[in-house]
Amino acid sequence: MRVIITGIWICAATVLSCYGMVTYGAGLFAPKTEPYLEGLQYQKLRAINVPIIADGAVQGYIVTTLVFTADAKLMHALPVPPNSFVIDEAFRQIYTDTDLDFRRLKKYNVTKRLAEIRQKVNERLGADVVKDVLVEDFNFVSKRDAKS
Repeated sequence: MRVIITGIWICAATVLSCYGMVTYGAGLFAPKTEPYLEGLQYQKLRAINVPIIADGAVQGYIVTTLVFTADAKLMHALPVPPNSFVIDEAFRQIYTDTDLDFRRLKKYNVTKRLAEIRQKVNERLGADVVKDVLVEDFNFVSKRDAKS
């Protein structure tokens, strides 16, 4: 009788320990997912060349490289990356700006122009994705210098 009770006790202990390991171990062996780091994402854009036209002729080109920061979570949720929208809007803003006259140089409100680029891009995307637009490089190359 003692042997039978000991056998039943060993079987019960084995079954309970197996059940405990399967239940507890299921969480240990599951694939670990890294938490998505939210915050700002830094994106450098390719250089763009914008022709400056005055007196019915091309006077030169503005060559600029822009950088923008964007909400990382929203950027990954967008079906289209905002890079092309920022480049397009920067080109439009610079091309149509009547204050840019390299024949009569004066101070230029870059902060205002960059804020307008950010605002227009966010309007086109339908969300507040782009947080800031920064200038990495901004040069004017005259038509005479471009040919040489």
